[in-house]
Amino acid sequence: VIKNKGYSPYFLIVADLLKYAKEHEILSNIRGSVCGSMVTYLSGITHINPIEYQIPFERFLNPERPSAPDIDMDYADDRRAEMVDYARQKYGKDKVAQIGTFGTMAAKGSVKDVARALGYPYELGDRISKLIPLGSQGFLMTIKHALEITDELRELYEKNADVKIVIDMAQKVEGCARHISVHAAGVVISPTELTDFTPLQYDTKGENKIISQYDMYSVEEAGLLKFDFLGLKNLKIIAECKQLIRRLHNQEIDIDNMAVDDEKTFQMLARGETVDLFQLNGEGMTKYLVDLKPTTIHDINAMVALYRPGPIQFIPLYIERKHNPSLITYMDPMLEDILEKTYGVLVYQDDLLMMAHKIAGYSWGEVDKFRKAVGKKIPEEMAKQKEKFIDGCVSHGGWSHKKATDVWKWIEPFAAYGFNKSHSVSYGRVAYITAYLKANYPAEYMASVLTSESGDVDSISVSVKECNRMNIEVLAPNVNSSFGNFTVLKGYNEDRDAISFGLYSIKNFGEGIGNSIIQERKDHGIFTSIENLLERIIDKNLNKKSLEALIKSGAMDDFGDRIDLLGNLDRYLDYNKTTTKQDKLQGNMMDMLFGQVEVEILKEKVEQRKDSLPQRLLWEKELLGIYLSGHPLDKYKEAWEKRPVNIAKILEVAVVDQGYSDILGIIEGTKEIATKKDATKKLIFFKLKDLSGEIECVVFPKQFEELKNKVSDEFVVLIKGKISIREEKKSIIVESIKVSKSGV
Repeated sequence: VIKNKGYSPYFLIVADLLKYAKEHEILSNIRGSVCGSMVTYLSGITHINPIEYQIPFERFLNPERPSAPDIDMDYADDRRAEMVDYARQKYGKDKVAQIGTFGTMAAKGSVKDVARALGYPYELGDRISKLIPLGSQGFLMTIKHALEITDELRELYEKNADVKIVIDMAQKVEGCARHISVHAAGVVISPTELTDFTPLQYDTKGENKIISQYDMYSVEEAGLLKFDFLGLKNLKIIAECKQLIRRLHNQEIDIDNMAVDDEKTFQMLARGETVDLFQLNGEGMTKYLVDLKPTTIHDINAMVALYRPGPIQFIPLYIERKHNPSLITYMDPMLEDILEKTYGVLVYQDDLLMMAHKIAGYSWGEVDKFRKAVGKKIPEEMAKQKEKFIDGCVSHGGWSHKKATDVWKWIEPFAAYGFNKSHSVSYGRVAYITAYLKANYPAEYMASVLTSESGDVDSISVSVKECNRMNIEVLAPNVNSSFGNFTVLKGYNEDRDAISFGLYSIKNFGEGIGNSIIQERKDHGIFTSIENLLERIIDKNLNKKSLEALIKSGAMDDFGDRIDLLGNLDRYLDYNKTTTKQDKLQGNMMDMLFGQVEVEILKEKVEQRKDSLPQRLLWEKELLGIYLSGHPLDKYKEAWEKRPVNIAKILEVAVVDQGYSDILGIIEGTKEIATKKDATKKLIFFKLKDLSGEIECVVFPKQFEELKNKVSDEFVVLIKGKISIREEKKSIIVESIKVSKSGV
């Protein structure tokens, strides 16, 4: 089929790309219907046996399919660009380009653009734009619909001539192309020069990337095959974890051929320890996994497919039947072959397609039309398919008309939401690998997760909290033990492993200096003092700002208290200026010849002082984004634990909207914003965090003057307010605040 359809070169190119990725340790994952191909499995493109998982090849490609197949390639997101570069080098820079995509003028944007183009003040366009609601998932908001559902906008349109002019013009340009950018994944490879098929341009961001001026649909119309190079963070995590395991244990983890029956992994999932796992984390999914107690990869694949709008209603039935096989029933014995591994529960869209093919007698071309009809929920098409399906089950499957009708009624509500089985199986495999690594190499896995989250303070906070639960201590960076990324210190505290912050994660501290420190330590041993470090590191960026960052973050705690080191910082810098690079090089040579000699460089030092814990916490928050030495609320822990309500309880329990509560916590992320209707009136938004979680808070204008001086980052406060629930998200409308006199 592949050969007759003329797609052999496409498959060979994909195989070549993945061969290069494997040779260069770039982790990849292929997802989508291609997982149903035995050819791709045997050629190393995919790692899923389609026979074992009952994935039909015909969904991916069949003689009746008119359109080209899609092979979606996921790569570790930090190395995706390498794969695009390889394709350009291998197949020709004049034959490979990333695909352009056109941003269109949506409702809000078109109003602002038109108002500006017509010379109206910014405030007019902004005011109209803010009255246009956001669309719901999968449905873009239009100006026409906004006028129908928003009374205030419609009234303004009818009464204000300028607003009418702007909106009328905006409706004419709404939906037009506004700008071109690079498609997140699409790449085209051409048999001849690309200009034979598509116009080209450089990326508008000035990154010297060549992109097509045809979008993804037009390049296919022009005769080019599209390749999807997607970046996946979790593959980066797995790759980093593999490297740590290799370095620390001298072991190789072969994820391509990994068995999927590890008992520790399934036990961990059954306990609900799912934080930082791919596809399996989150409160709702975790609850279902605890109830399910998965024992096979098929359970994981099913949960990936079911935990989404629509099919989620079938999860309790799936769990019930897994634990009590006597409840498993089939409307007809012919369905058992299709639904056996899912306990008779509809889980995948492929289940419906197999019914249509095997029982209703659809050809694979007809199955493809059936798939599109149920996926798009087109009423006229669904009515046609209903009649065809029922007639087919009667004539081909030998069912009664009643049974065929009953089966249609059973599958129809599910049809539009059924998930592609190939996606579930490929994602389930990656999910299993992350769970396996966390269960068997917990410190290495969590260090890899933290590395992937560098710069994302909220995510790092969640992961550090999970490390603490796992009895893995997370330590401040250290010039004598840390690397660029987070790393594992085996047996740091007796039999407990620890994770050391990476030097790259320190704010105001460049990667270049970090690399210099790591290389010098590797070549000539650990640093014995701050003076010793200054003698040995030759880097123009090792200045006051970077040294302060090292000291405040805790990276130089081996050399003394942070406040003492900071007090002497100017003297250290003065010494550093007086020594030349040659002096330092000679010093290093002498150290190597005669051993390191502790030299008293500074004759006078500021009197030694001890750090205070509150000060250390503030510095850690400033430089690392989180608290490591403790938490500002630790001294209130006893009182906090006695309180009947904390943030976690508010978020987890079905609290009544507008119910009152008072919470002890610390303020972060304060923002003052003017109201839409009156710029002189202000609101304050901030996050309140306690030892259990965080919640959004808002101070409305009537409380603004009274409370504005009590709202500041790092303030420890007792807040009283109403619990608000909007779009299933909880927040607190603040009514009063008491500030702790001792602050942090």
